[in-house]
Amino acid sequence: MGKVWLLLLMVVVVVGEVRGAVLRNGGFESLSGWDCWNIQCYLNSDRHSGQHSALATGRNNYWEGPSQMIQVSAGHSYDVSGWMKLLGGGGGQTLMLEIDYTLADNSHHYETVASSSNKSPQDGWVHLSGAFTVPANLDIRATRFYFQGPKAGIQFLADDASVTDTGHSSSGSGSGSHGNSHSHSAIDQLRKSNINVRITTAAGVNKNDITIRVTQTKKAFPFGTAVNSWKYNANDAGGRYRDFIHKHFNWAVPENALKWPTIEPNRGQKNYDLALNMIHGLKSHGIKVRGHNLVWSVDQFVQGWLKNLWGNDLRAVVKAHIQETMQKTRGLLEHWDVNNENLHGQWFQNQLHDPSYNLELFRIAHAQDSGIKLFLNDYNVVANWGSTNDYLQQAQQFKGAGVGLYGLGAQCHFGVEEDPDVNGVKQRLDRLAQAGLPIWVTELDVVAQDENRRADFYEKVLRTLYSHPAVEGILFWGFWDQAHWRGEAAALVRGNNLDLTAAGRRVLDLLERQWMTEDSRDLAHAGSSYSVRGFHGDYEVQVLNKGQEVAGLRQRFTLGTSDHTPTLHIPG
Repeated sequence: MGKVWLLLLMVVVVVGEVRGAVLRNGGFESLSGWDCWNIQCYLNSDRHSGQHSALATGRNNYWEGPSQMIQVSAGHSYDVSGWMKLLGGGGGQTLMLEIDYTLADNSHHYETVASSSNKSPQDGWVHLSGAFTVPANLDIRATRFYFQGPKAGIQFLADDASVTDTGHSSSGSGSGSHGNSHSHSAIDQLRKSNINVRITTAAGVNKNDITIRVTQTKKAFPFGTAVNSWKYNANDAGGRYRDFIHKHFNWAVPENALKWPTIEPNRGQKNYDLALNMIHGLKSHGIKVRGHNLVWSVDQFVQGWLKNLWGNDLRAVVKAHIQETMQKTRGLLEHWDVNNENLHGQWFQNQLHDPSYNLELFRIAHAQDSGIKLFLNDYNVVANWGSTNDYLQQAQQFKGAGVGLYGLGAQCHFGVEEDPDVNGVKQRLDRLAQAGLPIWVTELDVVAQDENRRADFYEKVLRTLYSHPAVEGILFWGFWDQAHWRGEAAALVRGNNLDLTAAGRRVLDLLERQWMTEDSRDLAHAGSSYSVRGFHGDYEVQVLNKGQEVAGLRQRFTLGTSDHTPTLHIPG
């Protein structure tokens, strides 16, 4: 009987619509409905609520934990919640709620839907919450929900799990406008102000001959890209690469040149010139630059020589590096990512046995230059729900500690052939915005082999990001197939001549046509006053008489969040 029940439980075909609660026995008052493959599960009286929780023991892999097959519907969104408690293993543990889709070919597609990092037994019961949207483009045959995360051998308790259907999630149009009416309206309200043109004329002026032209010359909103310093500084194709950046972006970030392993791969052997040469070149073309990054806590990105240091020696070396790097780049950068991806790596904290060392890193940077804007920067916080709530808690902790945190860097690396769920992106931005801090999209890319599909993906997500009030800037994580970590499938341009792909044409159409303002009106029809709704940025107003500019009447101004009123007098 038990074998028959298990087989029935494992074969769950994704059909029909399921509303409301999806999990069975989420309170673990028994083990009914739950499976513990390769491990043992027992009821335990230490619980978050009710009478029992589930004890997971005998774990040989980090991904092992209580699991349950669930019925879900393609295109639907689900809220997820669960509680976990570590029973050993020390600090630095990551707790996760995971979804495993079994596809028609028996392959698997995994998605972390909630996580909480750097946890220890002293934290007690830890709440994990998140959400997921079932991909409509995958042939899903079965779906499994499970707890995972602590290292192999570590016991944990699980309790109060829930998966709740919240209904369909529209990802926006795939053609035509490539966005919904809300994003258009929000962009208009958020990114534009009124230009109220007022005109007087001398006697005898033929208004039929006069044209008033309002032209935006520079956008205020930051649209930027990661820059490969070796390519930028090169003399061959680098010239075309540089020209493209200078022409189409107003912000940039060194992809690798400012990272500590690049600057000092071996102790005492330092090279700042690679980064500084590029930064000076960018700034000479009016491009503002972010600093990325002072420290990177993920183990694999810490230099070998640094891993041999401990205690006060390590603290002194890290402090000296931060101070020296910020001094050498002083006045050249607008931002610094201080401790990159600290949700997903705590090497420095673990090496020093100091969980609060990440706060100390910010204090060091803030003391070195209080005028520069300091950021957290992490992934799985906007593109999906994996670490969104964990990131919000970290932001609130740093903000409350008063260590100089300015904003949140949200890496937005979407999955291979993943059609961005624009409603989910908006919800995650809304969640992070609860910290009351600006959000910068620091590392945007999508991946699709078909360049028209890629264009749709980029447009969907760009419209969603640009229309959100908490988003202050958007940077692509590269654009050229020969200098992109994800290759041509993510690129806007390709080849030695940097030819635009369909995605590149779509993106530039947004940035340089749809999201820039140009207006020309004949005075005879415009009258003595009219208004232009313009994107924020720098402008010129010109008066033309029979197509020729009237000398001395050109005006320049910057349009911000307040309306602007240029007044023109046209002489006879």
